[in-house]
Amino acid sequence: MSWAESDVVSMQAALAAAIKAGDAGEVPVGAVVVLDDEIIGTGNNTTISDHDPSGHAEIVALRAAANARSNHRLPGATLYVTLEPCTMCMGAISQARISRVVFGAYDPKFGAAGSVIDLSDSKALNHRFEINGGVLADECSAMLKTFFEARR
Repeated sequence: MSWAESDVVSMQAALAAAIKAGDAGEVPVGAVVVLDDEIIGTGNNTTISDHDPSGHAEIVALRAAANARSNHRLPGATLYVTLEPCTMCMGAISQARISRVVFGAYDPKFGAAGSVIDLSDSKALNHRFEINGGVLADECSAMLKTFFEARR
């Protein structure tokens, strides 16, 4: 599939954040929030270093973007993340009123954007948003695979 250049560039920024996580011993997942063609928040997994189960890349990026905008709502923004969001992150995405989520690798164990369940169009959440999966999927998957192989 052919992706928009802006999606590829933004996912590459998310991959750079994932590398930072991996270098710190975290599961290498990275995310960026983009609004009006500008990255307004970047995050990577910090669950281990921060002793925080909510320290997923998506939530770290959403916090940074909300701080940058001085608003907990981010309508019109797109969240790019290297791994399909989990249920916790999908809830935070909905609360932030993100308009679109673009992810790289599918997560067959915990994915909540279509792999295991699909919360993007669930009546359980009060906000609907577009989902696009598989952008730079091979690169995103390879990074995770390499990380976990090194730990086995």
